[in-house]
Amino acid sequence: MTASAQGVQNQSTTDSAAGHPDRVFNFSAGPATMPVSVLREIQDEMLCYPGAGASIMEISHRDKLFVDVLHDAEATIRQLLNVNDDYSVMFMQGGATLQFSAIPANLLRGSGKRAQYVLTGSWGKKAIKEAKKEGDVDVLFDAAETNYDRLPAELACPADAAYMYYCSNETIQGVQFQDEPSCPDSVPLVSDASSDFLCRPLDINKYGLLYACAQKNAGPAGVSVVIMRKDLIEKADPNIPGYLHFKNHHDNDSEWNTPPTFAIYALGKVARWLRDDMGGLEKMEAINREKSQQLYSVIDTSNGFYRGHAQPDCRSLMNVTFNLPSDELTAKFISEAADHKLSALKGHRSVGGIRASIYNAMPREGVDALASFMTDFASKNS
Repeated sequence: MTASAQGVQNQSTTDSAAGHPDRVFNFSAGPATMPVSVLREIQDEMLCYPGAGASIMEISHRDKLFVDVLHDAEATIRQLLNVNDDYSVMFMQGGATLQFSAIPANLLRGSGKRAQYVLTGSWGKKAIKEAKKEGDVDVLFDAAETNYDRLPAELACPADAAYMYYCSNETIQGVQFQDEPSCPDSVPLVSDASSDFLCRPLDINKYGLLYACAQKNAGPAGVSVVIMRKDLIEKADPNIPGYLHFKNHHDNDSEWNTPPTFAIYALGKVARWLRDDMGGLEKMEAINREKSQQLYSVIDTSNGFYRGHAQPDCRSLMNVTFNLPSDELTAKFISEAADHKLSALKGHRSVGGIRASIYNAMPREGVDALASFMTDFASKNS
């Protein structure tokens, strides 16, 4: 059996919701579904991590056993994304919310330059608000007029900018960049990749900094992965608050303070699942494209009963967002879906409608079940 076929088989069987009679297909945007095989591994080791005589949650972050876990998680992420030694891989807390402040504190404060932001949804809006506290910010593109249903056709970023920031996948609106936006070589490209991290390959060498909070696509809540060019780490004002200072985390091997040990441990297992069980990110991307296309096909062939929020060329592989003809039908859809073990489908209040988050760990059975339900619901309620 090929690695690709093995990956497909593993996702179709091992990670089925049938792994527990009460387990649903969880379409939550985050914290989100995790691979059942990983959850079972964690379950097996919960009481006593091999060699520790205690749970992984009970041993010191300085213990060699945990340090090995941390280093293995880092090494696996480096393998998946081909991250070379020019970059630091750091594990931090605080989610994207902390990064909204940490990035401008390190890259904008005192630089005498202007930061450039691409605004394609709710998370970009929050990032801009915090960045303005640290320095001058320009918005290169803002899709507010169309309620963030599209991406820019082109961008003109000044060559002397402090950095250019974009969110690769807006979880709420369901828009995703298919490739990195154009950015001058002289400007560090910064990306919030929280909700599409590890869903596909990318060229990390195009980035000055890329970060992702794990709870959407790579593990449980509590840890964020920050991949940053080492030369940029040295440029920050040393007087910024300690936890915001990337150099403290880099110099101390992600243990400047007590790190989120359990979340790092679980993240490492998810990364290994992607590498060993799913066959790597190219195989994972192929599966993700098939899953998302299955749902978008139902939307596009529903004769307008389902209306996708994102423009077709900007649609997300991870978050499928759409609306129904009325609020009453939306409520009925959510209620009846729950009866079919299709959970957490309510869209964000700023967009309304339905949001199906089909991250890496969403098994094909879940997408099949949702697509079938959507088709049946439209037939009965059109």
